[in-house]
Amino acid sequence: MDEILYAREASIGVDEFIEVLRQSGLGERRPLADTDRMERMIANANLIVTARKAGKLVGVSRALTDFAYCCYLSDLAVDRGYQGHGIGKRLIAETRRLAGPESMCLLLSAPDSIGSTRPSACRSRTTRSSTSGSVSDKGWFAARRYLILS
Repeated sequence: MDEILYAREASIGVDEFIEVLRQSGLGERRPLADTDRMERMIANANLIVTARKAGKLVGVSRALTDFAYCCYLSDLAVDRGYQGHGIGKRLIAETRRLAGPESMCLLLSAPDSIGSTRPSACRSRTTRSSTSGSVSDKGWFAARRYLILS
């Protein structure tokens, strides 16, 4: 069995990015059919950390950071076939390490995912993003959970 290799990559292929999002379940919340938009999401991220097994992308962390104060981890995806083995936690740890010791990292969680990737060294908060107070199961106007990875 091949080991999982973690690395910072300047970019990744749009097809493999779309596939890992689809296989993780996060694809339901991303514009996978809009390849141009997905390419821009990759191109404009300045911190991409990958988990690969035998060259196959099985996990990805896509973040925006200034490497000094803040880091927004916008996508954290692990292929369902590889979930439950600490890959998400390791991707978070590598992202935090690369963002720098002074950076606060922020991760908005998808519904029902907070328990699977929540590292012990983080604080959880709930906010309500809707002015009407309504809650949607798609997360557009739902109570949102976010993690400050300290």
